[in-house]
Amino acid sequence: MNLLQCLPPISSAITPDHRLLTSPPAHNSTAGSQRASPRYLIACSATKNGTTKSPDDYHATLKALNSKGRFPRKSFGQHYMLNSEINEQLSGAADVGEGDVVLEIGPGTGSLTNVLINAGAFVVAVEKDSHMAALVSERFADTDQLKVLNEDFLKCHISSHMQSVLESTKSLDKKSRFAKVVANIPFNISTDVVKQLLPMGDIFSEVVLLLQEETALRLVESSLRTSEYRPINIFVNFYSDAEFNFRVPRANFFPQPNVDAAVVTFRLKRAEDYPSVSSAKSFFSMVNSAFNGKRKMLRRSLQHIASSSQIENALENLGLLPTSRPGELTLDDFVKLHNVIMKRPQQ
Repeated sequence: MNLLQCLPPISSAITPDHRLLTSPPAHNSTAGSQRASPRYLIACSATKNGTTKSPDDYHATLKALNSKGRFPRKSFGQHYMLNSEINEQLSGAADVGEGDVVLEIGPGTGSLTNVLINAGAFVVAVEKDSHMAALVSERFADTDQLKVLNEDFLKCHISSHMQSVLESTKSLDKKSRFAKVVANIPFNISTDVVKQLLPMGDIFSEVVLLLQEETALRLVESSLRTSEYRPINIFVNFYSDAEFNFRVPRANFFPQPNVDAAVVTFRLKRAEDYPSVSSAKSFFSMVNSAFNGKRKMLRRSLQHIASSSQIENALENLGLLPTSRPGELTLDDFVKLHNVIMKRPQQ
């Protein structure tokens, strides 16, 4: 069956007036105070005169899949972008330019890859699907700006791959000290990808990801004392400064998912800018333990680390209630609590 018969034209699904500026529904109060929410763009596929701007992505994507007899694989979370304007905005969010080294996770048929290469970047594309890896390799066979790795990103040694590429490009361009990540990743691995990338501030300067909208908002905008406030919020703020960029309606994908997407930028911190803790491993172990009993008071959920009275005293010394629960503490609160507990006399 021809995939081109499976979809209506993009212009019938998305109208020109979808280009709106609006504000996200929540404030990021993980630092203990409200701040102005970033404005964000609802991306669309239409030009100013109302005609579809992206025939290359729409038709080329489906034609490429047809050429290999491929259908998107649900097990791989494959949803292909059909709108080149959104790819341009993804690239623009990372300010990709001449001499940049960019990691792309899941290039698929290469629509975003094409934008990144045209911007002047050297792209390291990691693709788990061997058919898609072969397809994108063939598409860009004439360029020396692409390296395709047919690997599972969550299992590959991306650090060594990127360090090798950065070393090889140092003599060519001064910009390549740090790489960037720009990717439309499968929704089902988004949290795992974030956890793997954010601690790599020694390699990447920023990470721009297209995620499920709900996930994007939860990572960036979750507030204290809400059910969405979780250890991942502490993790994100520990390793990065995150920003919600813009929303992407589901009609821009094939196959169309059941949810909208959004683009988030994580500006990675260097190790010297991380919150001061004696051990990141013990810090996050404490945070995870605290949230395992999310409705419990910390004096109970952290009893395996210190006695209830020691935890109460530590909380009071930090100006917090002895009955505090994990959802009431900011990153800074957790850092201070960890450091106080770790300095207590050993019994």
